[in-house]
Amino acid sequence: MASLPLFHEDDSRPKLVGIARIAADGESLREGHNVEYFTLGTRSLLSRVVSGRHLPFTWAINPYRGCEFACKYCYARYTHEFMELRDGVDFERKIFVKQQAAALLQSELKKVKRGEQIAIGTATDPYQPAERRFEITRAILEELARHSGLEIGIVTKSNLVTRDAEILRRVGERNRIFVNVTVTTVDTELARKLEPRAPRPDLRLEAVRQLNLAGVDAGVICAPVLPEITDRPRDLEALVRAASEAGAKYIYANPLFLKPCSAAIFMPFLEQNFAALVELYRTRYADRAFLPKGYGQRLSQLMAALRGKYGFGDRHARSSRGTHIGIEQMELF
Repeated sequence: MASLPLFHEDDSRPKLVGIARIAADGESLREGHNVEYFTLGTRSLLSRVVSGRHLPFTWAINPYRGCEFACKYCYARYTHEFMELRDGVDFERKIFVKQQAAALLQSELKKVKRGEQIAIGTATDPYQPAERRFEITRAILEELARHSGLEIGIVTKSNLVTRDAEILRRVGERNRIFVNVTVTTVDTELARKLEPRAPRPDLRLEAVRQLNLAGVDAGVICAPVLPEITDRPRDLEALVRAASEAGAKYIYANPLFLKPCSAAIFMPFLEQNFAALVELYRTRYADRAFLPKGYGQRLSQLMAALRGKYGFGDRHARSSRGTHIGIEQMELF
């Protein structure tokens, strides 16, 4: 198969190196609805997390680079910049597939020490539409099922995760694993604006129900919480109530942080859909990517009260597996 020229180099431009060079050599796999897929050669699948945010996981696995769900607030768009793809929409239109991922993982898992947590889907959804065809995530789970003593968390917005319920259950027989389904709002119309190509909120909540019925611990992460858009107490209560009714083992929330690469997409989106909020966001995020700590503390207190109201504390107490892997820490960021 011929290599597709993603980039056009000439003598006047710097030569591409590292992952940018690897990405440029990627082979085209399929094209449709303004989304292109490419192979991505990689020497490592398991990435050590280096962050000043005290994240609760040590290792990250991302089966793909880029994500078709096109969430307007997505913080991970910067990852395409490493490949010299600097148009923000490239992240949702040029999807790179990490082939031979399971084979890489087999040899790399020996680096993981007991108690270190692995997060799958930190920068790209492992169950985005590409997974239906390429099944990279499924192959990774099959490999994880051959190991024991691991602590694993999956983050997704897709009900496709239920396809792998049996494999997830097998992984959980010898490891601790939790599926964290992201639901930002139960308002379908609003969700369609914020996350244009992600499955509907009700489908995600049904996935939570189905996973727990299948013996796979699953809960809800409300992230990000958007000021004046999804953070009203009545809206958050509606989400907590829906999560409770779906049998979620837990629910936590995380406020929006807005990196420059995200703001380049999000701010024009605000101007088009929430013009009255543009100045508020410009002021709040003028010189920082994060909201003031007080906002996160108030959100955490509200969520704690709502969890108590809808019985999540009792649900934790009844769980035979103990608490999920560190997600409660994420609510404080």
